[in-house]
Amino acid sequence: MNVKKTFLIQEAERCLLCQDAPCTKACRKGDPARAIRAIRFDNAPVAARWLVDCEPEDLEAAEQACIHHDRPIRIKEMVQMLEQPVEEPGADLPSLSIDFCGIKCENPFFLASSAVCTNYEMVARAFDMGWAGVFYKTICLQEIKEVSPRFDALHGISGHGDFYGFRNMEQLSENPVQEDFDILRRLKRDYPTKVVVASIMGQTEEEWMELARMAEDAGADAVELNFSCPQMRLAGMGSDVGQNPELVLFYTRYVKDSVSIPVIPKMTPNITHITQPALAAYFGGADAVSAINTIKSVTMPPRGAVSGKKTISGLSGRAVKPIALRCILDMAADPVMSGAKGHAGPMPLSGIGGIETWRDALQFLQLGCSNVQVCTAVMQYGYRIIDDLVLGLQRYLGQRGIQRLADIVGEELPNFVTPSALDRQTVVFPVIDRAVCIGCGRCEISCSDGGHQAIRFDAARRQPRINGKKCVGCHLCLLVCPTGAIHAAKRISKVDSK
Repeated sequence: MNVKKTFLIQEAERCLLCQDAPCTKACRKGDPARAIRAIRFDNAPVAARWLVDCEPEDLEAAEQACIHHDRPIRIKEMVQMLEQPVEEPGADLPSLSIDFCGIKCENPFFLASSAVCTNYEMVARAFDMGWAGVFYKTICLQEIKEVSPRFDALHGISGHGDFYGFRNMEQLSENPVQEDFDILRRLKRDYPTKVVVASIMGQTEEEWMELARMAEDAGADAVELNFSCPQMRLAGMGSDVGQNPELVLFYTRYVKDSVSIPVIPKMTPNITHITQPALAAYFGGADAVSAINTIKSVTMPPRGAVSGKKTISGLSGRAVKPIALRCILDMAADPVMSGAKGHAGPMPLSGIGGIETWRDALQFLQLGCSNVQVCTAVMQYGYRIIDDLVLGLQRYLGQRGIQRLADIVGEELPNFVTPSALDRQTVVFPVIDRAVCIGCGRCEISCSDGGHQAIRFDAARRQPRINGKKCVGCHLCLLVCPTGAIHAAKRISKVDSK
C-alpha cells in the first residue's frame, strides 16, 4: 500500500457518510459523497468518475460544507490522489445473476433475517435500491416481546461511531403472524423478480410444518429454518435445535414433506463441529444451508444492560467474518456435502457473517456460497452499500474476463489443505520500502516484543533495518506497519536463505 492509497482510505474512514450529504449538495458538478463511499467500500479505482466534471470551486465548496466534528474531509487532496477512471460509467460489466436452489437471483446479495427487514416498507426500499432478495425476519407462533436496549457494539478507542463487532439481544418478528405473511404476499406481488424467503421458527414439528405451509401459501420462494438464534427465551427453540443434529434432521424432514418450495436450514456457529447439524440437514432433504447466525458473546459496558441485568447474546459484524468463513469451508469441503464419494451434492450454501464490501462477499463465494446475506453492515451504513457491492464484484469479474458468477463459486477450495500439508521448506522475507517508511518504529517494537527480534531501529536516522539471520518471515512487521511500507519478497528456499 502506498502513501496515496493510505491517505485516501484514512480520509474515507473519517467521513461520517452523512445522510443528504452537505458536501454533495454544495458541489454543482459532482458527487463527493458517492466518491468517498466508493473508496470506503473498496471501489477506489473508479471513485473519480463521480468527480470528473468538478471545478476547483466545486471542490472548495464541498469541503467547506463538510460537517465533520473535527475538521473537514480533505476532498481537494483526495481528488488529486485519485486514479482517473479508465472505465466509462456505462461500461459493459458482467451480469451477477446466479441460480440458487433453482431460483434465479439477479445478484447474490440478500438481506439477512434480522432488524434490517421487519416490514414491507423496509424491504421494498431495499429492493428498489438493487438488493436481489430477502430472508425476511424470522416468524414464529409465540408472542415476542423485545428488551430495551437490545444492542451493544465493540468500537475502537473512540468508543462511538464505526464498530467492528455488534452484539444484539433481538429475537424474532414482533408482528402478528398473519401480518408478516401478508407482507410476504405483497412483496411477491409487487416485486415478482425479487427473491422472498420466509425465515420461520417453530417449537414442535406441528408448528414448523404449519409455518412452512403458510409461507408457501403466501408465495414465498423458499423457507429458511432458523435453527440457530442464540438468545431465545423459550427452551427447544433457536440454537437449542441447531446444536442437536437429531432435531435438525427431524424438523428438516417434516418441513420438506410439507411444502414444495426449497427448504434452507440455518446453522449455528455455537457448536464444535458445524458439519454435524449440516449433515443432518442434508440427509433430512434440505435444498441448501445458510450459515452462520450470530456467535454467543458477552459485552460488559453498562449501556448494554437491561434494568441493570446482562445476558449472553449474539455477536456479528466484521469481527466474526473469519469464523463464518471457517464454518463455510468446513461444510463446503465435507465429502458428503461437497458431492464427493458418490453423493448428490454439492449442497448450495448461503453465506453470512461480517460482509461489508464486495471483497468480503467474494471470499464467501470462492469458498462455495451461491449467495450471501448482509445484516450488520446495513445497520451501520444503510441499504445504499448495495451500489458498491454490485459495482465492485462486477468490476472484479470483468477484470478476470469471467462472464458467469457461478464460475467463481468454490474456486478457492482446492487451495485449502491440512496444516501438515503446508510448505515448510521455504520462506518469504519482508522488505522495507524506504520511500514509504516514515520511521515510526512500530515494526521494531512488535518484532522485539512479539516476534523474533529481527529488526533493529536506528533512532538517529529513524530507520528500521531487518536482520536476515534472525528473520523467520512471520510477517508480523508487515501487518503492524501503519503506512504499508513493508511488503513481501519472493519465496525462496530456507537452505538458500542461509
